Amino acid sequence: MQYLMENKALDIDKSFSEQVKEASGTEIGRCYQCLTCSLGCPSAFAMDYLPHQIVKMVQLGLRQPVLSSATIWVCADCQTCATRCPNEVNLVKIMDVLRETSLREGLAREHGVTDFHRIFLDNIRRWGRQHELSLIIKLKLKTRDPFSDLSAGVKMMLKGKLKLLPARFREIGKVRDIFKGAEG
Repeated sequence: MQYLMENKALDIDKSFSEQVKEASGTEIGRCYQCLTCSLGCPSAFAMDYLPHQIVKMVQLGLRQPVLSSATIWVCADCQTCATRCPNEVNLVKIMDVLRETSLREGLAREHGVTDFHRIFLDNIRRWGRQHELSLIIKLKLKTRDPFSDLSAGVKMMLKGKLKLLPARFREIGKVRDIFKGAEG
């Protein structure tokens, strides 16, 4: 089946909504498009589709446009939508599932954002907490844009805001166990 959106015929995946519901543990069919999530979203200005539109697109089975949208990466996971939803649709969990699925299926368009997510999580896995300097260096190397923020970075280092070495974390084994559990 196909759906017409922005003058393009899109394939409908009838199982998509059920897959998202199952993976997120969220009853996505409860959303009745009241717009509360979109009206309260602090990141909405930067999204290509508003949060309520993403939910509707998932309900309709529009897999490809949802998984390749910028919205799922722009979402700040601030919990505003989930807190305010009158039907307890946890959009934060839905967005997490959509990001994971987008990465797994190679549909992520926002490579700078996905690179940031990967590097951020790799640092947590490695050191048990974030080490900002290595995050910045790895991201700058990955995006091949090493000098765009150089002056700001130097100022932060001179003020002691960026530590040269990561802080030790005694419970690193527990953090790594969490990652192993999430990956398994």
